[in-house]
Amino acid sequence: MPFLGVIFHYFLIAAILFIAMLLYFRIADKFNIIDKPNERSSHTAVTIRGGGVVFWLAALLYLLTCDADNWAFFVGITLIAAVSFWDDISSLSNKLRIVIHFVAISLVFYNLELYQNLPWWQLLMAYVFFVGTLNAYNFMDGINGITGLYSLVVLAGLQYVNWEVIAFVNPDLITYPMLTCLVFLYFNARKRAKCFAGDVGSMTIALWIVTLLLILMVTTGSVLWILFLLVYGVDTVCTILHRLYLRQNIFKAHRLHFYQVLANERKMAHVKVSATYALLQALICALTVYVYITGVMSDVLILLLVGFPLILIYLLKFRRYKKHNT
Repeated sequence: MPFLGVIFHYFLIAAILFIAMLLYFRIADKFNIIDKPNERSSHTAVTIRGGGVVFWLAALLYLLTCDADNWAFFVGITLIAAVSFWDDISSLSNKLRIVIHFVAISLVFYNLELYQNLPWWQLLMAYVFFVGTLNAYNFMDGINGITGLYSLVVLAGLQYVNWEVIAFVNPDLITYPMLTCLVFLYFNARKRAKCFAGDVGSMTIALWIVTLLLILMVTTGSVLWILFLLVYGVDTVCTILHRLYLRQNIFKAHRLHFYQVLANERKMAHVKVSATYALLQALICALTVYVYITGVMSDVLILLLVGFPLILIYLLKFRRYKKHNT
């Protein structure tokens, strides 16, 4: 396709997504699909919820225009989007949601033929890790701009790897969600967001990114690429351990994520916090690519080298929290 044709194609996709967002606002307003502040919230105003449904639309557009045979990916993302959107409107049981998460990940595994190529114990570890990653992504969606900016950075890193290091997917499988992030950020990365992603947004883009990472891991035979989600991972794991130490119910709403402390207790602007998370992850992505290309250190060593400072930052926050609450 000529260069101008490519530009027009992407512009058309972005325009469709933008118009879809505007139409969704009308639907959400009519059916009262809103997010009311609660004890976990970092916002104070009632806002339209579920704007992240546009990520599912992007998956549909990709299926129709680029890869009609990739049905397993689309079915998985549709299941995730459907159950998450349902949960946005009317709360569902945790058991049903987890079952759907496992089914969606199973479709990804099936598509990559992991059942034939991995022993059962590695499959079990993969299930625990990637289902956990989906839910961690959802937990981290709590302030304006964080899901869109963080996802955009991760996807940009994956696209760089795809173009310059090793071709592992159709570039449009990365470009489409990048365009969607940009459209969504226009409405979300504001002092007062016009809409939130909702579970449908955070879970859908999470499955998309997990799928891309899995394909890259299978193609390269390296798990190094999990560093592309390190910032979210450290915040989530440290927060869970922190809450267990405080003897809190980890399934109940809270405001102990590091980004929540920055936004709520430190009163930092939401978009500034989100941009900080995205920038830090961008630096880690760049370091990950450098390590993979040069082989200057082992996967375990780079994980410890990069992860330890992030854990230390969280522990310093925890120490201040402990002093404040004793």
